[in-house]
Amino acid sequence: MTKTPTDIDPGIAPGTREAAIARASAYYDDGRFFIDLARRVAIRTESQIFEERKPDMDAYMAEMRQTLEPLGYTTEVFANPSPMAGPLLVAERIEDPGLKTVFTYGHGDVVRGQEDRWREGLSPWEITIEGEKMYGRGTADNKGQHSINIAALAAVLETRGRLGFNSKILIETGEESGSPGLAKFAEAQKQRLASDVLIASDGPRLQPDRPTLFMGSRGSMVFDVTVDLREGAHHSGNWGGLITNPALVLANALASVADKRGQIQIKEWRPSSLTNSIRMALADCEVDGGDDGPSVEPDWGEESLTPAERVFAWNSFEILAFTAGTPERPVNAIPPKANARCQLRFVVGTDVDDIVPALRRHFTAAGFPQVTVTQADRGVMQATRLEPDHPWVRWAAASLQQTTGKKPAVLPNLGGSLPNDVFSEILGMPTLWVPHSYASCSQHAPDEHALLTIIQEGLQVMAGLFWDMAEDGTPE
Repeated sequence: MTKTPTDIDPGIAPGTREAAIARASAYYDDGRFFIDLARRVAIRTESQIFEERKPDMDAYMAEMRQTLEPLGYTTEVFANPSPMAGPLLVAERIEDPGLKTVFTYGHGDVVRGQEDRWREGLSPWEITIEGEKMYGRGTADNKGQHSINIAALAAVLETRGRLGFNSKILIETGEESGSPGLAKFAEAQKQRLASDVLIASDGPRLQPDRPTLFMGSRGSMVFDVTVDLREGAHHSGNWGGLITNPALVLANALASVADKRGQIQIKEWRPSSLTNSIRMALADCEVDGGDDGPSVEPDWGEESLTPAERVFAWNSFEILAFTAGTPERPVNAIPPKANARCQLRFVVGTDVDDIVPALRRHFTAAGFPQVTVTQADRGVMQATRLEPDHPWVRWAAASLQQTTGKKPAVLPNLGGSLPNDVFSEILGMPTLWVPHSYASCSQHAPDEHALLTIIQEGLQVMAGLFWDMAEDGTPE
């Protein structure tokens, strides 16, 4: 028998906000959260090897149905419109068409397990708890996060006897591969998915101990910058100083894109959307990845901006990989070709269609006609945000503060990228994200983990937030 809130504290009145939060806490305290999440982590939903993992994707959909249907949700699994991604699940609990409808999203897929690179004693497919860390692939991104939200919905439902609002949940299995098919699915199911607000969780908190709210994400475009001069390599002793080295040309070309502290030099890539309201919201936001994370370097990035403004309100150019010759077996030869995989993270206000053309114009004007730019086939994540003074933002921030007693960090958007434009643009709803991870969680890397303190507080925060949805004072 599981504990009820009154078993924990007889002073808590049944059927109250405090009782719902206590019930969510009990789900953590008696170990049910870990049992349920361990079952989900064990399902190997690596979307980057989709063909091999099709049965696992189906198994995760079954796991979600078995979780949601006892809570009164009707569920349906859809084939993905894209042949390169797994299924999507839509769950609905409609209590009254006249009530507000809350849309919740999560992704059941994960990046590659990288089993051979995890620390001894750890496995990506098993939960291991050491101190305040819970290891396992998906504990932070994103199985742990949407498991918290579903548990909070259950806590409200069990406490009140109803949610007091309508709930729709979408779980996809392709986010780690760029969410192929998601936009097309949303277009086709627009009427069915229509809701008043998105409340979901992904990404990290600003600081491990500070509840965080963000309202969109930076966009992302990946492209290849290449210098391809000739067929075959040539002896560096015989030809050095006589023929052009493409790696040197490429290095100089890339160095013209940003200066020695990483400040972007292409005017079209420098956004004009840093408003006073965004500056004010970020004024008390200190970027902190926790004890295990790197320290913010004050001499890197846009000099006139604070660290928070650089990552949440500005564009950043990154060189992700650079190759020439055979790095693993260098020889004394001038390579024929050099290539760099690059990325621009961009905020609202950047002309997406002009990102690559602007770079080409820049290289031509800078005297690098040999350089070619090709957009990668990964697609583009669009930039989205709500203004920090939006009524839904003020409402959610007040709820988080009431539950935790802490002033939440309010970010206009995540520094990373999410398919948020599907919800904000295609489905046309305000978007609120409450992350349950932190910046040094090793997502996408070996030893991925979640912090137990954030899990526990996340369950409480979401139970309070979903409880407040049925109370007076929600935005129209």
